[in-house]
Amino acid sequence: MIATVRALPETDGRLVNNIVHFTRALRKAGIAVGTSQLRTAIEAVQHAGFTKRQDFYYTLRATLISRPEHLETYHQVFNFFWRDPEYLERMMKMMLPLVQTLGAQEDQTPQAAERRAAEALMDEQERPPQAPDREEIEIDATFSWSQNEVLRGMDFEQMSAAEIVEAGRAIRSLSLPIQPFKTRRFSPSIHGRKPDVRAMLRRSLRKGGEFDRLSFKVLRTRPPNLVALCDISGSMSVYSRMMMHFFHALVWSPNPGWGRVHGFTFGTQLTNVSRALHLKDIDLALSAAGQDAPDWQGGTRIGDALQRFNRDWSRRVLGQGAVVLLITDGLERGDAQLLKTEIERLSLSCRRLIWLNPLLRWDEFAPKARGIRTILPYVDSFHACHSLDSLADLGAALQSTGEKQRLLKMI
Repeated sequence: MIATVRALPETDGRLVNNIVHFTRALRKAGIAVGTSQLRTAIEAVQHAGFTKRQDFYYTLRATLISRPEHLETYHQVFNFFWRDPEYLERMMKMMLPLVQTLGAQEDQTPQAAERRAAEALMDEQERPPQAPDREEIEIDATFSWSQNEVLRGMDFEQMSAAEIVEAGRAIRSLSLPIQPFKTRRFSPSIHGRKPDVRAMLRRSLRKGGEFDRLSFKVLRTRPPNLVALCDISGSMSVYSRMMMHFFHALVWSPNPGWGRVHGFTFGTQLTNVSRALHLKDIDLALSAAGQDAPDWQGGTRIGDALQRFNRDWSRRVLGQGAVVLLITDGLERGDAQLLKTEIERLSLSCRRLIWLNPLLRWDEFAPKARGIRTILPYVDSFHACHSLDSLADLGAALQSTGEKQRLLKMI
């Protein structure tokens, strides 16, 4: 494809090669760029020139980017790829190297999509040399553990920064299946058992009042909505961030099995982060959620947060048989009577109340805390959420029966 495009004057094709490598980096960062867009970008640069860095930036963006959610990723990949300090002079001489090493980055907080852009370019730049052939030795690995298996069973709070990143990627592949529930409305069906009298009467009007055949109907099914109430206090900091990855994956899953997904965080106050979760880029979504909720790693007032949710939001998001996920360790510091009143009201307002508590990772767990003993009688299910395996097993646990009897024995 490159041979069909006339090389830019005095470039000897070097700029064309750099644009090709730049589009490969965009693809590795998750942006779909076709060969026709690449050809258009090369021709656009040929006609627009490159006298200014800003003009070059917008020329490539206009030809390579077609979706608004990819703008931030493009910006970060562009900054990494074309970050040579003598950019303009080297571009004029057409001696711009391919990708500069990323080891000389400034110490700063990564922006949205910056980590993924860096990984895409590092994958392009730092490919390990091909290992020489060596003799293969077979060993018995019956009782060995792969790194992936160790990561799946590891507690989120015990993970390193690199393991947290890997766990976040693994969470985005998880799902939370749920059975759809029957509504009060009917739909026609040839396999139904209830006669559809209205349809038969309507059809008989066109046939002189005669019934030609029987019609049947069945109850319609609809996936329930999901409402997540996530504790972001200091004791829940790591777990709440991983759960945000999980909720974002449910929002953008192609077949989630749920209706609408609403997200709320609470610590010292209640915050609606549903709009942030609906941003497709995970980095942008987490950044927006952090800006919306200023009480990250603060105290915990579960009763006050549930009171505000029941007063301001329950009728808006729980009106159609929603399932509620309550993610908290239950260590309440407020009024226990207020917590009891509000958790009871929440359990009566939703279709099912599921409690995810990271403290269940301990084998010796017992509901001794006042907040835990107050909440436990009003939930339908009680599960752990401290590792990848616990989240993967959550879907199967939700389909099981007898949860209420098990909870009553714990109290």
